Amino acid sequence: MTGKVAASGGAGLRIVVVVLALFVSQAPTSVDAQLDQNYYVGSCPNVENLVNQWLVANVFTDPTGPAALVRLVFHDCQVNGCDGSVLLDTQPGAVSELESDANFGIRDLRFIDSIKAAVEIACPGVVSCTDILALAARDCVRLTGGPNIRIPLGRKDGRSASNLAADRQLPPSDISVPAFLNEFGQMGMTADEAVAIIGAHTIGVGHCVNVVNRLFPQQDPALSPLMAGQLLTQCPTPNAAFLNNNTILSNDFTNFVFDNQYYRDVMNGNGLFKIDSLIGQNPTTAGIVARFAANQNDFFGVFSRAFVKMTSFRVLTGAQGEVRRNCHRLN
Repeated sequence: MTGKVAASGGAGLRIVVVVLALFVSQAPTSVDAQLDQNYYVGSCPNVENLVNQWLVANVFTDPTGPAALVRLVFHDCQVNGCDGSVLLDTQPGAVSELESDANFGIRDLRFIDSIKAAVEIACPGVVSCTDILALAARDCVRLTGGPNIRIPLGRKDGRSASNLAADRQLPPSDISVPAFLNEFGQMGMTADEAVAIIGAHTIGVGHCVNVVNRLFPQQDPALSPLMAGQLLTQCPTPNAAFLNNNTILSNDFTNFVFDNQYYRDVMNGNGLFKIDSLIGQNPTTAGIVARFAANQNDFFGVFSRAFVKMTSFRVLTGAQGEVRRNCHRLN
């Protein structure tokens, strides 16, 4: 849900195409027992170092690159589970999920391509694009100051993609708190873990289309005067053409650092998205927000558990999927 873009403001801008999956398979609905932290120990033992080394050398060429990769894994796992479908281009039988308005602003897929190329040289045909995406997002959290998270590996790449599924399953930035808790509850998360996983908003940016409903026709009273003034300066009109440009809005006041500033901002009326403000007000979640605002180590610990659950959600293993040679195309 990181940097989630609401589908409002652009629903008519793209032709929605009904998609037929190339293959039909039933994915597991929870953490799959076949995932293992030592999955590649015999086949590609250096894969985690390869991913990390590439990121250290290259990802900060785009200051918002780490946040973009974290958002990418959210948008992959929230559409039919973690299967690398968000990486697929439109091709016979599949329409790219990036055609969905809910994926507005998704970028830096080239980073995954470059990491995949490096891994393929060392271990051809072994490591899935889905595992590379999960590892890259995990490392971006750590490289920006967040926790060091151990994740199990062994995901296989899916054989289908659907822009319609992305339209249906990616939640908007003004999702209600009960729907938000249900969204992540389906991944096995507690309320604490759901509030922690949305803390990934501590890095990255949003766009005017995310916040227009907080400014027009009237201002959201949950916004502090400071935040409302900043947003109106950057997003002065609800005009559709303006909303679909690349105006960048910081997710929090330290948006290049993975820390607990997000929760302090939420408590002070400076949450960027509507859901950010809502979790600070709802009686089920407000106390958790306050707890994480006061204790960064607590946030990091709960976030780590939540991240493992999210990136293990409805994964494909064994013969359920494949290891794509090119992350954008089926084998």
